[in-house]
Amino acid sequence: MLALFAATGLAAASIGNAVFAHGNVLPQPVDTTALPDIGEAWLVKNPYRGNATAIKIGESAYGQNCARCHGLEAMSGGIAPDLRYLDVAEVGDEWFIDRYQHGSARDGKVYMPPLGDVLGQKAGWAIRSWLDTKHQD
Repeated sequence: MLALFAATGLAAASIGNAVFAHGNVLPQPVDTTALPDIGEAWLVKNPYRGNATAIKIGESAYGQNCARCHGLEAMSGGIAPDLRYLDVAEVGDEWFIDRYQHGSARDGKVYMPPLGDVLGQKAGWAIRSWLDTKHQD
């Protein structure tokens, strides 16, 4: 199999019989130090809506942590929901932050890992702020 990768010019790492071609899929840290503090209690309304700094941080955080399943620019290729169609403004905030914080699992299968404790609330609201800019009806 590695000969196939070498012949096609594709990069891959091999450990035993496993081939890892998709890179690191662990959550990547998000620097939210430029955002105002919002406290420890989880909010149900986005405190950063319309904040240009939050939108920029959210775009980067989405690209590093969400795009591999939800698609570049929030346009899903079918693996996970297309996030351009989330309810905008306060209507969708509570659902978004609950899913971000707790993830999604059905019948013992994890469809989305919980990211709240890993990336933090500020990163979640920054991602939500960016997603609001991608909304489509």
